[in-house]
Amino acid sequence: MFRKALLTLAIGSCALALAACNTVRGVGQDLESVANTGERVIN
Repeated sequence: MFRKALLTLAIGSCALALAACNTVRGVGQDLESVANTGERVIN
């Protein structure tokens, strides 16, 4: 159950991050930020 909620949150965050950036560089930064946050949550 927790894993499903975390996955939903991660997907939602990715969608918001991708909608907020306008450049390829911005997409890379947003994805890196989401990955770092995911690592912090897992650890």
